[in-house]
Amino acid sequence: MTVFWPKWIIRFACCWALAGSPLAAAGQPGTIRRLYVETFVTNAGAENLREDVVAELRKMTSVSLVGVESSADAVLGGGGEIWVKGYRSLNPRSGTLPSHGTPIYTGFLSVELRNPKGETLWSYLVTPGGASDDVSKDLSKRIAKRVAEALDQDAAPFQTAPLLQATTVLKAAGATFPYPVYAKWITNYRRESPAVEIVYDAVGSVAGVRQLLAGGVDLGASDSPEVIRQIAPGHENRYLLFPSVVGAVVPIVNIPGLASDIKFTPETLAGIYLGKIKKWNDPILKQANRGLRLPDLDIVVVHRADGSGTSYAWTDYLSRTSPEWRALVGSSLAPNWPVGRAANGNDGVAKLVKELGGSIGYVEYIFALQNHLSLGKVRNLHGEFVGASLESIVVAASRSVAIGDDFKVSVVDPPEAGAYPITSFTWFIVPAHIGDDTKRNAIADFLRWILGPGQRQAAALGYLALPKYIVSKELDAIGKIH
Repeated sequence: MTVFWPKWIIRFACCWALAGSPLAAAGQPGTIRRLYVETFVTNAGAENLREDVVAELRKMTSVSLVGVESSADAVLGGGGEIWVKGYRSLNPRSGTLPSHGTPIYTGFLSVELRNPKGETLWSYLVTPGGASDDVSKDLSKRIAKRVAEALDQDAAPFQTAPLLQATTVLKAAGATFPYPVYAKWITNYRRESPAVEIVYDAVGSVAGVRQLLAGGVDLGASDSPEVIRQIAPGHENRYLLFPSVVGAVVPIVNIPGLASDIKFTPETLAGIYLGKIKKWNDPILKQANRGLRLPDLDIVVVHRADGSGTSYAWTDYLSRTSPEWRALVGSSLAPNWPVGRAANGNDGVAKLVKELGGSIGYVEYIFALQNHLSLGKVRNLHGEFVGASLESIVVAASRSVAIGDDFKVSVVDPPEAGAYPITSFTWFIVPAHIGDDTKRNAIADFLRWILGPGQRQAAALGYLALPKYIVSKELDAIGKIH
């Protein structure tokens, strides 16, 4: 077995300013006019990427490059990793990884545009297109395109409440699905509101919400809107749900020597997790992956051990697309899994799949990227095999779904072309009544912050900002906390 380890890795921080940008309305007074690009910090390929990014940005007439950072109006920084996972075979009938040919790249680059105060004005997650003779040029075009699109989008100004005078500690616990963006928010919110400290324990939806019900934490978090009903029936009216971001649950696989992304139909995923499809070269899998040489290898199923909103989203999708799954297992935070090995949290599932050859699991999108795992493409309701990306998540969440005052909604398996089918909101869960005035004000202020500046920080980690009509509805709903 040949393993292709990363050969081209980027860990970068770069800066630029934007001329005539409507992003000036997103917290930057005046017009952003000047752009500065600093040397990338990486062990290989950084200077070529910097030069290519600069060349692409110079094609934008609205951008003015400057040579001194202190004269720039805005800063773009970020980081990530891009590596070669194999090579496109010179023989189109081959489904294995050759040692030569066109490189196939994978990975991610998180990019953020910040003002001189360090406040995020815009962010995005840029991923390579796959096989490429010049990945640096391909990535630079993607980065420049996203910057250009950002310049065309208006962002309304947003003001947070005045800083609290006394130090307040808020405890939160729950979902691992949104943990990367929550950790980022908590750090950045603390920087802007030093009087409030937030501690988040990513223990899984069920454990976190149980702590909330017991009064051990101030905020819960889950990727299931039914978590209170399932854990404590009859208590739903005592808690309020606030959507925070949109994410995707992706199938991850560890199939040694596989050159291309494997394709899954809903029936295949259900069959694997029901224990009926046991081999990677099963005829059902081969039918959806014509031309791909699948190995005669046992499938090792990996699922969550803890009660999980990610499991709810995964089984919600299987229940909606497979009558057999719906009848035998159904959708649940803690399903009665027919087969498989268990791991705690998204990170635990990702690590176990990475260790076990022949394994399959499911995690939130960014966990797959950060752990260098292969993602499967899933057939959507439109009949297309679609991989997770910010673009395909946007399509899935782009329609104006009917969302009630309780903010319970599912966007699983939408009918739109190009939509990634296993997409989900994730929620903060807050007591409707909070007797401590200081804590109540701090929670309300934090919620307003994540619905403003926090939304602009989500895309860099592969999460989608909430639709504006939901943000507006949530801002009104914060007033229900009493």
